[in-house]
Amino acid sequence: MMAGMSDFATVLRTPGVQEECELRGPIGFMAYHGGHLEWMTDVIARRAADASGASLYSVVQPKGMREHFPSTTVDPSHSDALTTFLDHIDIVVTVHGFGRRGMFGSLLLGGQNRSFATHVGTALRRHLPAYDIVTDVESIPKKLRGMHDRNPVNVPPQAGVQIELPPRVRGSSPMWWDWEGPELTPHTEALITGLSDAALAWPSAGEPDLDDPARTLDEAHRAGVRRDDSLRDRQAQPGGPGP
Repeated sequence: MMAGMSDFATVLRTPGVQEECELRGPIGFMAYHGGHLEWMTDVIARRAADASGASLYSVVQPKGMREHFPSTTVDPSHSDALTTFLDHIDIVVTVHGFGRRGMFGSLLLGGQNRSFATHVGTALRRHLPAYDIVTDVESIPKKLRGMHDRNPVNVPPQAGVQIELPPRVRGSSPMWWDWEGPELTPHTEALITGLSDAALAWPSAGEPDLDDPARTLDEAHRAGVRRDDSLRDRQAQPGGPGP
């Protein structure tokens, strides 16, 4: 098993590592510590992007590889796909995993765009009421704040939010020992719904009116339901896309 500290360029050159980039809307979801490094982060990012029509960038390490690299080494000059992704989007949510004693029920929302962090936090509290959704950056451990200018969460024109997820909400803690699937755990599904609602409710240009974020998020949730219903209708038609 590979384990330890590396850098972004070295990991990309490693056999078996997959780099994924899908360009859709101006909001992006990013998970560059995916695969067996920060378990389920790439899956969560992909599901949220698919549900909201957002763009996606991920780096997925294969089974048996857990090579960590600092976010400040994630330099677009090492990846054409990352360059294309960052040039395409306006704002981003980067999805990470962490585990700290005393914080297994906390989701930490860092990054330089604090209005967006407030917006995403509002959506997550609606769907994950049992969790502590931390949007006060001073309450987040310094190493998990994602405030460095070279952190890719802060590179797009409107910067973005770095969300740190504990094992419990990713479905990888002991509390899920008897979960047989194949669906994701209910907490993970609720997380994805909250993230996609937040993306749908954020305007493609400028920032939303946060005076009534609940109304905006309600509208986004209804839009997401209509999107899902429309997709099912197309799949049911002869010649429509498969499942």
